[in-house]
Amino acid sequence: MYLARHGQTAYNHEGRFQGQQAIPLDDVGRAQAHELAERAVPYGFAALWSSPLLRALETARIVGERIGLTPREDARLMETDAGAWTDLSFADVQAREPELFNQFITVDPVFSFPGGESFDEQDARVAAAIADVEGGPLPALVVCHGMVIRAAFATLLGHPVERGRRVANAALVPLEPDALREPGLGGGAATLAT
Repeated sequence: MYLARHGQTAYNHEGRFQGQQAIPLDDVGRAQAHELAERAVPYGFAALWSSPLLRALETARIVGERIGLTPREDARLMETDAGAWTDLSFADVQAREPELFNQFITVDPVFSFPGGESFDEQDARVAAAIADVEGGPLPALVVCHGMVIRAAFATLLGHPVERGRRVANAALVPLEPDALREPGLGGGAATLAT
């Protein structure tokens, strides 16, 4: 199984919490999705899964068109519900709520977005989705979000994965423990949380 992060959005570029909003890819993100599609061709994927959030689904549709698969949407693969932090910049939240922001940064398992979802809640839904993907045709590609990738690795390893691990927009990451040793989980500078 491989995980791919969606292409870049304006929120990624600006460092803002997009949560579960319908944020489209920007021009860079669409180009990244086409590059991801080309990189996906040699893997011979038998299944393509996607978060239903616009940025992931746009990416998955571009990839699916290239590899001849229709994305199967699964709401359990959506990004964390950022609650009251949705639309806010990381810098603003860090200035207003430094202790809570630190819990977010360190992926404290008890952390919950104010008015939103906890990491524990997200981990449980992502684990259930990953189990269903594993039970279907393989190899499979899952187009999702940075924090979903973190949650999938937490499930695989049986312990939290720090947010400091980075995964680039449109990175293609094998769901295996050795992938955590790779710099940038596929390269790039975008954080897991955006």
